[in-house]
Amino acid sequence: MKNIYSVLILIVLFSSSISAQDAQFPIVKGFGGIYEIDNVVEKLEANKKVKIIVELVSENKTPEDHSFWVNNIARLMNLHGIEGVSASNLQVKVIVHGPAVYDLLSHGNYFEQFRIAKNPNLAVFEALDEAGADVIICGQSLIARDLGRNEIWEKTQVATSALTTITKNVADGYVLLKF
Repeated sequence: MKNIYSVLILIVLFSSSISAQDAQFPIVKGFGGIYEIDNVVEKLEANKKVKIIVELVSENKTPEDHSFWVNNIARLMNLHGIEGVSASNLQVKVIVHGPAVYDLLSHGNYFEQFRIAKNPNLAVFEALDEAGADVIICGQSLIARDLGRNEIWEKTQVATSALTTITKNVADGYVLLKF
């Protein structure tokens, strides 16, 4: 019976030490919390410039909460930060198209679309902007959804298309990730 109690105590101690770690936000404040991992392989070089273009196309399945995928961009940036890449060495562009364009609706237009008073994604996009990410929307997706520039977050840049934006940035040395 003593052995069972010893094992239970060890399990509780071990699991509490893992779960006791607080999320960190080294680059994007308040979103995309990540955790330090000891003794890792494949670590990034801290002083190396990293250029990433994120193709954000996935639909938000829970419009009352911020999109998992938008928050994942914050995680991406914070993961680079926890490995020592500074915000000044991290260039992130987000090209939004397809059903993900609704994540960029202004609060009033988000209400019209989903009957939810505030677009929860805009707080994440604000934090991404403050961390240095460029947020770009596909002009073709705007037209296809009958949306105007005045209906989306005011800091959104508009491109001719997601496809040409991706082509240009990959040719310029950006790594493409699709969310």
